[in-house]
Amino acid sequence: MKVSLKAARVNAQMRQSEVAEKLGISVDRVKYLEGTEGSNRITYEMLLKLCSLYQCTPDDIFLPIDYPKSEVMEG
Repeated sequence: MKVSLKAARVNAQMRQSEVAEKLGISVDRVKYLEGTEGSNRITYEMLLKLCSLYQCTPDDIFLPIDYPKSEVMEG
């Protein structure tokens, strides 16, 4: 079953501030990525970084967009 980025973060028992600190981004950026607009615009590179933190795979995350296989293969 796929989960949202927010659910993946919660399952990893992390706060938005922890994610922001580990990735060197702002808390507002984490909030944006977890929102509808942000999840539509997340880069595959950022998705991989988040999955690494949350100990999951991109296939575990529900996103309203699909990445081309070429991007998946590069990751």
